[in-house]
Amino acid sequence: MQMDDTVRNQLKNGVRIISEKVPGVRSVSMGIWAGAGSRHENAERAGISHFIEHLMFKGTKKRSATDIAEALDSVGGQLNAFTTKEYTCYYTKTLDEHFELGLDVLADMFFNSTFTEKAINKERGVIEEEIKMYEDTPDELIHDFFVQTAWPEHPLGKPILGTVESLSKMQREDLLSYLKEKYVANRIVVAVAGNIEHQNVQEKIARVFEQMAPHEAEDLLVPPENTCAEVTNLTRDTGQVQICLGTGGLSQHDERLYTVYILNNVLGGGLSSRLVQSIREERGLAYSVFSYHTAFCDTGLFTFYAGTSPTKYDEVIHLLLKEVQDVLHKGITEKELTRAKEQIKGNLFLGLESVSSRMTRLGRNELCLQRVIPLAEIVERISAVTLENVKTLAHDLFANNHYTLSTIGPLKKPLNIQSFLS
Repeated sequence: MQMDDTVRNQLKNGVRIISEKVPGVRSVSMGIWAGAGSRHENAERAGISHFIEHLMFKGTKKRSATDIAEALDSVGGQLNAFTTKEYTCYYTKTLDEHFELGLDVLADMFFNSTFTEKAINKERGVIEEEIKMYEDTPDELIHDFFVQTAWPEHPLGKPILGTVESLSKMQREDLLSYLKEKYVANRIVVAVAGNIEHQNVQEKIARVFEQMAPHEAEDLLVPPENTCAEVTNLTRDTGQVQICLGTGGLSQHDERLYTVYILNNVLGGGLSSRLVQSIREERGLAYSVFSYHTAFCDTGLFTFYAGTSPTKYDEVIHLLLKEVQDVLHKGITEKELTRAKEQIKGNLFLGLESVSSRMTRLGRNELCLQRVIPLAEIVERISAVTLENVKTLAHDLFANNHYTLSTIGPLKKPLNIQSFLS
């Protein structure tokens, strides 16, 4: 499989265009990435990035919402978007012959959305229902609840969707003001991957995005000081207790990021991981148990999750911490290190069989790191991780016992994290 056939071009106004040619496919995925997510919002604007994402699909000067929905559906293509804490992405996937149609629809939405009062009021109601749906899904809600417990006063701790209250106060002028402030040239990346010719794609995208004024905006983002060592429970009459336990992690720029991938893989990153084997396979205490690491531009979180019976949650928390302490004091084995490296590399290359995954890698890398990391460099850095690297990082993350613990469910007694550490 050919790798890293990429071309990068920065327009005079600051917009960046990244394209990757993928031989042997008939599809193209294209995304417009904007450096505007929920961490860029103040309390009054909570949820505005996600609100704007929704409204981009609700009509332009030349297309109705129905026209937008039908444009790519009619040729078997896909059109969608997502908002995160640090960016928003609008993307398409089409046959290569429909690349220009995809570009036209995305650009029309991006530059010409009308944001009518009727659409705003209707979509406000849609997102309120989305919030309610999310709150009715405790195995998803627990992750936001955990982050809010870890960083209660920081924008990273706030939900991407906002709140019903913040949405109710949001007016058209607020949306347009936020767009003008955040959707500026130096914060925009257009990424394309698939069966393309670089010059043709780059020229067509450049003609569209040259219209943006060369305005620059920089955020003075302040990272959270640290994670709060708090314990919180949201009482719900559910059949399971949802558990998130974690501590501070690494930023996207940390040199130890590849080591944390391996540490996470060994602890809870797959079916052969220690947590799955100990909690699910050996004891049958949970169906879903895993760990994950989330890296932001200036901080991170290392999180463990499990869903279990209300009579077993304290045992599961004890076992989670037991596995962490075991890695902290004894490290991991050579066999685990080798297996983790192969799993991570395998997942990386299997993901590259999707043009959408390739486009996402391009856009996220360029927007967050200002460069696309070559695949050879990723493989080399994963291969270079040693047993001592993993043990040292485990010590750096876990030795101070500074844990955040959040649960959702019918707990019968208050939790005390120290009782599990003694």
